[in-house]
This record gives sequence, structure tokens and C-alpha cells, in this order.
Amino acid sequence: MTLLTRCSALAAATLLLFALGCGSTSTKESTGEYVDDAAITTKVKTAIFNEPSLKVLKINVETYKSVVQLSGFADTSADMDKATDIARAVSGVRSVKNDMRLK
Repeated sequence: MTLLTRCSALAAATLLLFALGCGSTSTKESTGEYVDDAAITTKVKTAIFNEPSLKVLKINVETYKSVVQLSGFADTSADMDKATDIARAVSGVRSVKNDMRLK
């Protein structure tokens, strides 16, 4: 084999390994999904923060594969429902898991 052929084969193998490392599995997000989930989390937090009736510091938001999980504490069940509705209204959200608790 010539040097050029060897270098090309090595470069192709390296690119293949990097591509496989960025792939998604059932238990791990791909790089693109991670970035999308981070954007969804930011949008949901912003929407909840902009709602004057909710206390943003008491509600935690996490996103995994476009499923938003809300946790923390709420003063009333109406606040819990309001936070869930706000999260569902954000574009890109597939579903919302409400794990918030009443004080």
C-alpha cells in the first residue's frame, strides 16, 4: 500500500469512530439531542420565569429526549397545573412529567 492509501484509510477509520461516538442509543442522547434538550430546558425556564404567579426558584426543569420533567415545590395545585401547561406550550416539548410536590 502506498502512503496516501494508508493515510486515507486511517482518516476514514477515525471519522467513523467519531461519528459513532456522537450517535444516540436508548440510554444516551446524541450530541444534537443534547443541544436540543438544552434549548428546550432554557425555553421552559424562561416561560416559567416570565409567569408572575409562579416562583421560578422553586421549580426545577430537566429535559431528556424532548420530555420535560418538572420538580420542586408549589404552593397550590393550580400553580402545578399552570407550570405544566406552560411547559407543554413550548415548541419542541413532546411531553411533560410533573414531579412537583405541594408544600
